[in-house]
Amino acid sequence: MTVETVVVVSTTDAMDAAFAGIGCWLLQSDGRTKPLSVDRWQQPPDLHDHRLFLDDVHDETVDVGCGPGRLVGALSARGIRSLGIDISGEAVRQTRDRGARAVQGDIIGGLHGVGQWDRALLADGNIGIGGDPVTLLHRVADLLRPGGRVVVEVARHGVGVVTERLRLQVGRELTPDFSWSVVGSDAIAGIGDAAGFEVEDVRESGGRHAAVLVKRPA
Repeated sequence: MTVETVVVVSTTDAMDAAFAGIGCWLLQSDGRTKPLSVDRWQQPPDLHDHRLFLDDVHDETVDVGCGPGRLVGALSARGIRSLGIDISGEAVRQTRDRGARAVQGDIIGGLHGVGQWDRALLADGNIGIGGDPVTLLHRVADLLRPGGRVVVEVARHGVGVVTERLRLQVGRELTPDFSWSVVGSDAIAGIGDAAGFEVEDVRESGGRHAAVLVKRPA
């Protein structure tokens, strides 16, 4: 009997593979699996991206978890000073190929441009990074000028806050498990308040939702 070998790889390596076009699966803690559909993030921004994140942006913006740069690329094309941050070197390369600025890094472990930005984006559920939305928003607050805004994509009303342990699989390669949170529109006000933000607006487009949070004065 042959035992299949499972190779453990880093989350960064798995995301690099996914953005390079290799099939990647998300393994949930309840045993469910689903494909990580990075192809949507590699397309130009759609109508709902524009309505939720782009149309009203005229100031300096940092995109946290930018992926291959569809949002920051669109902002850069409009001449808006912007920066993408992502753990994946391949995502950063693709963002730069769009003509946008991007750096490889982890918002939890290090900051890029403290106090320099008017706006931050947490699209595509990136409020879940690290499984601790309050800590994540504290890090984002450090990036923003006083009165700065963060636009957070959230789940539908009634979800609350759900945190679970996930893994990624590429072929026979698995990542260690990591924490990820899903935050509903009903819970973002409390999370924002704990991190020093107030809700200015909640938007909906095409079944997607985003909350605009304003950084309170120190």
